[in-house]
Amino acid sequence: MDQLSNLAMAVQMIEAAEKNIQSAKQLLKEMMGGAVPKASMGQLAEKAQVLTVSEGGKVIEGVFDGQNMIGPDKKQYPVPANYASKSKLIEGDVLKLTISEDGSFIYKQIGPMERKKMLGILMVDEKGDFKVLAEGKPYKVLLASLTYFKAEAGDEVTIVVPEGGSAEWAAVENVIKKGAGSHAADVEMGEDVSSAGAKVIVDEDEEL
Repeated sequence: MDQLSNLAMAVQMIEAAEKNIQSAKQLLKEMMGGAVPKASMGQLAEKAQVLTVSEGGKVIEGVFDGQNMIGPDKKQYPVPANYASKSKLIEGDVLKLTISEDGSFIYKQIGPMERKKMLGILMVDEKGDFKVLAEGKPYKVLLASLTYFKAEAGDEVTIVVPEGGSAEWAAVENVIKKGAGSHAADVEMGEDVSSAGAKVIVDEDEEL
């Protein structure tokens, strides 16, 4: 009898926990102004697995995750911040990386995602990181873009995100300074140095 009582109590506790989880998800959905964000990193890794790596690894296709390119080999390849800013890369964009004989990385965007633009406010979170709050959700943005635009907390920022999907990162398109007009310009592209120490050359002929 005691065992049956304990079993019934355990079932009740599980049901109560499930209801609490559902309530928490609904509350989060309402706070974020939309669907509960999914683990986009796992989705991007799955997308990258169907791409190709040439013999010898000289040409690698991968998926941009907001900062780096995820290859089919599950490795992360550093993408120059100036190239990502100039091209307004967003999560899910497919890139082709060519590794030259001298170790240079040459990137080219070959599969852009559907995009949408949003207007948000630049803010600083409790960790001191810059994020853009748009439609109730905070998005991470590349510091290189904010530095170029000389953006400050409180400025309005036009961002680009994937259409119809969840994302943690957004690309910066324009910054509207407090009490000033919009400031739109391109980040210069050229040679850069990756975190792995390899020289990186972007594809200057690319048209986006």
